[in-house]
Amino acid sequence: MTTLLSAKHQLGAAATLIAIDRRAQMPLYRQIYDAFRTRIVHRELRPGQLVPSTRQLARELRVSRLPVLNAYAQLLAEGYFESRVGAGTFIASSLPGDADPRSRKTSATQATGLRPVSARVSTLPQYVRPSWAAGLGPFRVGQPELGQFPLEVWSKLVARHSRNMKLSELQYGNAMGFEALREAVAVYLRTSRAVLCEADQIMIVSGSQQGLDITTRVLLDPGVPVWVEEPGYWLVHHVLKAAGCRAVPVPVDEEGLDVSAGIKLCPNARAAFVAPSHQYPLGVTMSATRRFQLLAWAQQAGAWIIEDDYDSEYRYESPPISSLQGLDTNSRVIYIGTFSKVLFPSLRLGYVVIPPDLVDRFAVVRQSMDLCPPHADQAVLTEFIREGHFARHIRKMRQIYGERRRVLVEEIERQLRSSCTVVGGEAGIHLTILLDGRVRDSEIAAKAAERKLGLFALSLSYVGDAPRQGFVLGFGNTQVSEIPGAVCLLKKLLEA
Repeated sequence: MTTLLSAKHQLGAAATLIAIDRRAQMPLYRQIYDAFRTRIVHRELRPGQLVPSTRQLARELRVSRLPVLNAYAQLLAEGYFESRVGAGTFIASSLPGDADPRSRKTSATQATGLRPVSARVSTLPQYVRPSWAAGLGPFRVGQPELGQFPLEVWSKLVARHSRNMKLSELQYGNAMGFEALREAVAVYLRTSRAVLCEADQIMIVSGSQQGLDITTRVLLDPGVPVWVEEPGYWLVHHVLKAAGCRAVPVPVDEEGLDVSAGIKLCPNARAAFVAPSHQYPLGVTMSATRRFQLLAWAQQAGAWIIEDDYDSEYRYESPPISSLQGLDTNSRVIYIGTFSKVLFPSLRLGYVVIPPDLVDRFAVVRQSMDLCPPHADQAVLTEFIREGHFARHIRKMRQIYGERRRVLVEEIERQLRSSCTVVGGEAGIHLTILLDGRVRDSEIAAKAAERKLGLFALSLSYVGDAPRQGFVLGFGNTQVSEIPGAVCLLKKLLEA
């Protein structure tokens, strides 16, 4: 039963409205405490007002005096009440008069100058959950096929690890990551990607995005110029804006980043962010000539190369391309990879291969951010790799993605014909179409989202004005049976 008390006490005591429920699991003293605290915070009870005595309140609530005493003691200890000898108990006079959260200014306009944030975060665009993460239909970018992931195998490994977990695994780990996983990753990279590395050079991170962020913190100062691919990965642009760096867009052609153009634009750039094995979004592979030119420039300029190798496991017309890092003889390349595209995005595990002389610098920055990566998923992934499940999964998915890519290209050529050009379909789990004619890809993408079609506008990948309009089409999580209808819908949107 709920008891309500409404009483006007002599000597100007505050009018109280206290609700208690004897059937509730919450103790009576806590109910009384919460009721007073809420009314004080909402300014229903003001500083200096007299409150009922414990004896009076207990009598009105028909409870023993003990819970009232405990509640008052807590309110006195936290500074909401104050006791005056011979006068009684009062709402603390030291409380601010405008304590009511509802009376505070909350709009962005009203809060200007009152709630300062850093200049770095002010330069970033407003947060909007990307369309590919919002559950749209076909063509979502960055989405692998989750239905084919060996979830039963993964679940058994999770259960096995949970049963055999040691107390030491509950403690803080190494800032560089779980040693056994770093060893497994090193073996994988040496054999499949021709990366020159040892386990002690590898840092386990929360996806490639954190790898890019840590690398930027270690290597770059605010204001320094940095080469970025044009068009390029839009989240790289965000990382550089947050770091206060100046992005220098360098054009990408059929051979990858145009190194000569970059030297003309900014010969003394501090770093170059590139995806040489499968450039995003155009999908081109950097030629051997460009790779050697880029390495020579970095050595001469004293610059760094950040190689983002996000989905090079999947190539359909040739063997996987060796890493740029494997050609580097001067330790100028920082190599970043992720398991999000080959396993599942929520795993949030990636890796950075660091030049030996920079390992300590990376470790101290990582430690300042989040101490160390979580242990459990690292341990499970280690066994997933060691027992051969990882390699089998990649082989299986390469066949599935290859078929989806083939059907998508055929449908685009059949239905869209001369209205667009397909580029970058030789690798990865996306391809790009360049549109002919005067269209605005962002407007069409917005209309497609209303129809549950996940088009990513190519124009969003440019730092400056976009000279080309088009769409990045992900086929990783798009079934073969969905592709003809999805291309037909895209055709209708373009015609409209």
